[in-house]
Amino acid sequence: MQDSIRKLLMDLGEDPDREGLRDTPKRVEKAYKFLTSGYSADIDRVLNNALFTVDYNEMVIVKDIDFYSLCEHHLLPFFGKCHVAYIPSTRVIGLSKIPRLVDVFARRLQVQERLTSQIADTIRDKIKPLGVAVVVEATHLCMSMRGVEKQNSFAVTSAMHGAFHDNSRTRMEFLELIKLRSAVPGVREPAGYACVADE
Repeated sequence: MQDSIRKLLMDLGEDPDREGLRDTPKRVEKAYKFLTSGYSADIDRVLNNALFTVDYNEMVIVKDIDFYSLCEHHLLPFFGKCHVAYIPSTRVIGLSKIPRLVDVFARRLQVQERLTSQIADTIRDKIKPLGVAVVVEATHLCMSMRGVEKQNSFAVTSAMHGAFHDNSRTRMEFLELIKLRSAVPGVREPAGYACVADE
């Protein structure tokens, strides 16, 4: 990877041997390995048996989970907050494991829509809840630094399963409790769009 980064610097017209750039390939390699460490993560080890049988069937919410990810189209960051809710059937997840689960999928080359679905699908598959909901709101630097250059825009995506999909009162209770920065439209309609690959 360091050789590729060194070549990239030269292709950009830079001198990779100058003082400020001499260690850049090593630093970038280390940074990218951390930012894509989700590929090597084992979901079961992340959850670490923190699945518990509990007699509880009301909504569980972990909101305002900060995350940072990389847009797979331009390798530029997108970042924001993730809100997760589920209604247990027989088992719950240790609360600290939900932000770690978000990090597993955020630390990959991503699009926001897939990130949202992967978090929801994993919780659904692991504990079989009565319902699960995930809302992600993020700022995309591929939209603010380049392209349309809209600094104040952000995208909202949602994944609703089970009771959150079928019952509008349950869904609205969740959306009210997380109090998004903007209104979230219907289940099937995203409030914004993550970046689309272009030339």
